[in-house]
Amino acid sequence: MTATASPLDTLWYTRCPVPTASGLAHSLGWLAATAGDAGLGFEILQDADVELAERHFDHGLSGLIREGGNVPALAARAEGAPTRLIGLTWIDESQAILVGPAASLDSPAELAGLRIGIPAWAADRARSFPRAMALHGFASALRLGGLTFADVVTVEVPADPNPQVRTASRTRSTTWGVEALLRGDVDAVYVKGARAQEVAREHGLQVAVDLDATESKRLRVNNGTPRPITVHADLLESRPDLVTAFLVQTLRAADWAADNLDEVRDVLARETFAGAAGVEAAYGDTFHRGLHPTLSAERIELLDIQKQFLYAHGFLAADFDLASWVAPEPLQRAHELLASDRKVAS
Repeated sequence: MTATASPLDTLWYTRCPVPTASGLAHSLGWLAATAGDAGLGFEILQDADVELAERHFDHGLSGLIREGGNVPALAARAEGAPTRLIGLTWIDESQAILVGPAASLDSPAELAGLRIGIPAWAADRARSFPRAMALHGFASALRLGGLTFADVVTVEVPADPNPQVRTASRTRSTTWGVEALLRGDVDAVYVKGARAQEVAREHGLQVAVDLDATESKRLRVNNGTPRPITVHADLLESRPDLVTAFLVQTLRAADWAADNLDEVRDVLARETFAGAAGVEAAYGDTFHRGLHPTLSAERIELLDIQKQFLYAHGFLAADFDLASWVAPEPLQRAHELLASDRKVAS
């Protein structure tokens, strides 16, 4: 995959509409300030034209840093995108299996025999993240009930073949399959996030399986858990100081978030196109204390679980060595710089 050829005069940033410290750093103006201090412009892919916005999925822009779902990030890397993994976050965001208003399931084992809605393939693997999320969500729910996909009936439901990340064209829907559920075409669907909570309440849908209720993180692995921060290798090679500065601001924003829950929720409501109630229901009241990116062995292992699942289900063009993707130096340096600043301040 060839990166867009251009001199490095702009730092590009892209993120998904979910809780991230880098998203908060952007909202606070800190990322733009960092780029300005480095003599660069600062642009957001969500505000770019359609052609540039596509780079959210393939990372084919040399000045780009991305924090978002792991399905596109892993798919791009598997297809040869020259990216490096510089951080991982883990924020549980209300993953659930929903059934209709009249249905009543008392345990995951009662999913047996139901028609489950799985979004259709999109234009490419990276854009097929709704399908990947539903498959992994149902795989986890079925496992909780001692079941497999052989115990349910899989029904393909429509999905946008070319989902957009642009602010001008992005819709509020993150609830793929709900319309099919309401029509009676399927018996159960997978949903996640703040808007899904609102949609469930609006239509009286029932939670059949609350995946967040399981203590096993392995059963909560999905597109956003863990969520990678990736950088184009050209940017890391040419401006490691800029990548480190980005992470410094991200860590600072995570520190800020820990003491500013209401302000964080306001940002999330705008990012997710959901109301305050949806944000609170999806993320609870402690998530703001855990936004710091790490490259811990646990998070890398959990990402590897997702990589293996995606490869097994056709979402990756090829397998690859996860350890070789990791670039720990920028995050280590960011922590060192913050520690030094705190020492001087004290």
